[in-house]
Amino acid sequence: MEYSYAIIDSDATSNLQLQHYLEEYGDFCLVSHSKNSNEGIDNILKFSPDVVFINLNDKAQEHFQMVTELYQYIKELPVFIGISTTKAHAYDAIKNNFFDYWLLPYNEFNIRKSILKLKKLMPKQKELETLCLKSYRDYHYVDTKDILYLQADNNATDFIMKDGSVISAYKTLKTYQQQLPKNFVRIHQSYILNTNYVSRINYGKSICALKLSKVQLPFSKSYRDNVDHLKNILSKSTIHSVN
Repeated sequence: MEYSYAIIDSDATSNLQLQHYLEEYGDFCLVSHSKNSNEGIDNILKFSPDVVFINLNDKAQEHFQMVTELYQYIKELPVFIGISTTKAHAYDAIKNNFFDYWLLPYNEFNIRKSILKLKKLMPKQKELETLCLKSYRDYHYVDTKDILYLQADNNATDFIMKDGSVISAYKTLKTYQQQLPKNFVRIHQSYILNTNYVSRINYGKSICALKLSKVQLPFSKSYRDNVDHLKNILSKSTIHSVN
């Protein structure tokens, strides 16, 4: 499960800074950005985000009214976090049941504490099945069972799908390693594979072969323990022939 979030902010700078801080956590996916409360309420109803960040510097009362209006349309509201350069709207934010109130400029330590509290409030209930891959303003929603393997490409990652298509996303392999289900194993500095598609492990050549593909992925000594663990898991569910 990822945490989907929306931003209501007419200030492009603070909007981009917020996205930058949230990218560090890997499991936050932006679903909409609105410049005012009218766009905001429409996008909240359309995308049902888990969290909504609202810049209260401009027309704060309109934003509070938007939150009140949402009760007419949805049973369970998203978590709201207010953002402002001053504490002027903090009391109204509390009255409107905001989860937190962040002061600008952003403080990385305060954000981290708030995000950890948020995750404690909204714990992940199951392993991730759908992954949101962001490339600039393009969002791909990928079913993890359709991923053959991941390949590092500098600070980006290529997702090679079982249908042969390739989707590029601008986060590191390490970021996705922390998000993916347990059936994904890192075997190399540059590769993570879906163990459901492993057809062969060759220790002599240090390669893993995959079903549905002629690709043979190398594994390195530094990830040998992962490969050994993978072999043990696969062996438990395999009928062995006797030579």
